[in-house]
Amino acid sequence: MISIKNLSFRYQESNTFALDNISLEIPKGDFFGIIGESGAGKTTLSNCINGLIPHHFRGEYFGTVAVDGTDTFDTNPGSLALRVGTVFQDPDTQMVADIVEDEIRFGLENFGIPKNLIEGRITSALNDTGTAPLRQRRIRNLSGGQKQKVAIAAITALEPDILLLDEPTGELDPASSRQIFSLLKTLNKKKGITVVIIEQKIMLMCEFAAHLAVMAHGRLVRSGTVRDVLSDVTQLENAGINYPRTVRLYHELAARNLVPGTEEVCITTAEAAALVAKITGSRETAG
Repeated sequence: MISIKNLSFRYQESNTFALDNISLEIPKGDFFGIIGESGAGKTTLSNCINGLIPHHFRGEYFGTVAVDGTDTFDTNPGSLALRVGTVFQDPDTQMVADIVEDEIRFGLENFGIPKNLIEGRITSALNDTGTAPLRQRRIRNLSGGQKQKVAIAAITALEPDILLLDEPTGELDPASSRQIFSLLKTLNKKKGITVVIIEQKIMLMCEFAAHLAVMAHGRLVRSGTVRDVLSDVTQLENAGINYPRTVRLYHELAARNLVPGTEEVCITTAEAAALVAKITGSRETAG
């Protein structure tokens, strides 16, 4: 579990706090999304979780971040990386090898995984991420989506408990973005890996995540289940979140007293269609 309590952080060169009194609990095995406008503090928060703050990025640090009871402030980021695997937006910034297999091997050797385990780890990571056919391919010849899958494979080969991703689909097309989210959901369900993902693509977050946290100006605005977070559109609008059209439709219908009291906010298009059918059907019956 990730436990964040009263966390505040200000970079050395800044006059304002990038994080302002954040308290948040992320349960083990969760698929947890973090959303917010650019500059909201999302990446800073992720760097506190993986230990890059305060060990790499310096500044004023208050509060605590604990991963399974271990305070990241007192933990070497290298050892923490075996528990919290981080994937960034641009996979090229993480790649150090020319061939896919060598990229995965590099991390395993670098972290001192016993030699007799390395081949099995490479094969498992390739199979788990659907990248086995790419094993002998040159990384520079891969598509953006394929590179991101390889980056995820290299991290999962280390068998971390937590996979922390900072806008992993930011440079991908919609089809490739969905593939990445589907892969993460599979790893979350089958491997029990806790997934914490920062992402701007709200529809994918709403479809795949179990819980969401909304950030604005370094503060935690709201956190809870996806449906709970989407129930307050005023809060989302104030945080600059472009929420799904299905949510907008639900709230417009609710404002006109057309939504039955038991109906929860719609997330998917199927839910929205069912709600509209129910409303039109009841009005026709009443007529």
